[in-house]
Amino acid sequence: MHFMSGNYKKYQTLRTEFPIFTYEDFSVVRSEKTITLEFLFVVNEHLKFRPTLSIPERSFYIIDALSDEQLNILAFHIGMIELVSYWKATCSPTVVIKPFALSKEQIDWWKKLYFQGLGEFFYVNEIATNVADFMTIETTSDVVLKKQSFNLEGDSRLRGNDADSSRLRENDRTGKTIVPIGGGKDSVVTLELLRKSMVEIRPMIINPRGATLNCAKIAGFERDEIIEVKRTICPQLLDLNAKGFLNGHTPFSAMLAFVSLLTSAITGMKHIALSNESSANEATVLGTDVNHQYSKSLEFENDFRDYVKEFISDDFDYYSFLRPYNELKIAEYFAGFPQYHSVFRSCNVGSKDDIWCCNCAKCLFAYIILSPFIEPEKMVEIFNENLFNKFSLKYEFNQLIGIEKTKPFECVGTIDEVNTALNLCIQRFSSYTPTLIEYYKTLPNFSSQS
Repeated sequence: MHFMSGNYKKYQTLRTEFPIFTYEDFSVVRSEKTITLEFLFVVNEHLKFRPTLSIPERSFYIIDALSDEQLNILAFHIGMIELVSYWKATCSPTVVIKPFALSKEQIDWWKKLYFQGLGEFFYVNEIATNVADFMTIETTSDVVLKKQSFNLEGDSRLRGNDADSSRLRENDRTGKTIVPIGGGKDSVVTLELLRKSMVEIRPMIINPRGATLNCAKIAGFERDEIIEVKRTICPQLLDLNAKGFLNGHTPFSAMLAFVSLLTSAITGMKHIALSNESSANEATVLGTDVNHQYSKSLEFENDFRDYVKEFISDDFDYYSFLRPYNELKIAEYFAGFPQYHSVFRSCNVGSKDDIWCCNCAKCLFAYIILSPFIEPEKMVEIFNENLFNKFSLKYEFNQLIGIEKTKPFECVGTIDEVNTALNLCIQRFSSYTPTLIEYYKTLPNFSSQS
């Protein structure tokens, strides 16, 4: 793990220079079938951020049926999660919320999300702080947002522990469900299992790219049948990053959660089925609460569901369809959908070019977790090279199997899952001896793992 030296001093200096960060305002511009949100965050008169989020026209939208109050409560909350991406540049000690009032309970909820969601950011930048001191949230408005009722279809809910039986019962076939698509194996498994159940589903994609669109297409959806969300990053933030202001990971999945409520409202579809698995609950830095996947965790999911029901609406049903499963089970399911093997992508480094970079921990993890279930020759075909023969990935390999202090700061499975996958691979393909597999066999704890 390579730390950014001197960043704690920078953190203290920036907090002195930029003491207040303000969520100044937001706007909603809509037509019958389109909607655009713009947010205004102000640090001082020279430093302002105006990120946007837009949803292009689709024939099945019911935007015109939504009231201003309904749209405002959803847009305001999207702004609340967007602000943390901009706040982290200066880490201003005081955050002022101007559009609407927040109760103490809400402020405490948001502080927890920001702090836990920035756990990796604080750790990597070597910033020593705590949930009480890192930020104070104040509100200046007397206007309290009232909970809203939305006319959403699909009152049934898919639940259970077995995706081929109780989860897909005949009486669960009326639930209209949005499925966010990330282009990786997890959302593919959710799509396919829900398709088997005859549930009416709509893929949702934020900033569509090759893998996300290709996966949706293979699932049978044309471009105009997909809910697309276009999220822009304010150029000023990128300028600050280039100038050396603080930067790092923010809870993207929490942003996805609040945006998914908006897509639920404009489609009238009640259920939102995420693809977060049980593995997301494990800490990235062992022995701490620092978790790259905090906003994919069950803790966040439960907190989010409670918050929505308390302060936004009783009508939304946000949950993770894959929560009962670990990465191994999901990989086994995915192996049974070969039509996706050439188009899925989980690599963040190669996402813009729609490739596997084959040099990062995310690529290596995907290779490991799928290898017990897909023939070695097919794995090489999928990734264009044998990652088990890349000894240059030894450090990432050690992170994944638990030798290093931290797991990779990526969305990867648990240490136990990785070790189990490697042992299953060795057992299934006993004559398979690439470099990293041979190295793994030399480790002192290999015999106990196998």
